[in-house]
Amino acid sequence: MRVECDVAARHITILECRPPWDGDGQTQWSRFPIARMHFTKKTGLWALYWRDRNLKFHQYQFLAPSPSLQVLLDHVDESGDPIFWG
Repeated sequence: MRVECDVAARHITILECRPPWDGDGQTQWSRFPIARMHFTKKTGLWALYWRDRNLKFHQYQFLAPSPSLQVLLDHVDESGDPIFWG
């Protein structure tokens, strides 16, 4: 498994990537969105979002938005909340 991110103009999406299960070398890695950090220009804050089973993102209620993106990344990595890593 590896962790990647996709960067857009106002958000960053954290992805869990897994190698092909069939081992034939032809299939691409699977990429599943885990979390999203959204930046609001007006407030200058980053907010953390979680992904539901329908691939929709919802604001995470247990961490307030922060001016520091690192605070959100650390929370996803260290909190142990199964909403992100199952």
